Amino acid sequence: MGRVPVEMSRERFEELVGEALDEVPEELLRLMDNVVILVADDPPEEDPDLLGIYEGHALTSRGWNYAGVLPDRITIFRQPILRICDTEDDVVQEVSVTVVHEIAHHFGIDDAHLHDLGWG
Repeated sequence: MGRVPVEMSRERFEELVGEALDEVPEELLRLMDNVVILVADDPPEEDPDLLGIYEGHALTSRGWNYAGVLPDRITIFRQPILRICDTEDDVVQEVSVTVVHEIAHHFGIDDAHLHDLGWG
């Protein structure tokens, strides 16, 4: 029997993203600058398994001329996360890991370093 993805409303999923953000240390959230966190159902067609994406200028690459720019965006993709999870608890865990992963990119931490830290 094949895996059945977790069924979950967009509203519930957004609540879980909010709960995941509540788990991020306050010191880290305070350091985040000019960032919005969004939820989308599906990632870009060319990367259908993408769980989340960070788009913007990492804090480590912002220079003296960083001003008047749109906020950086962290987007969490609902459908791919639901596809790889078996239970709502799995969704909570995966959302949390994905949110932390994308926040790390905001701070200029790359995938290799995240993997070394155990957030691969």
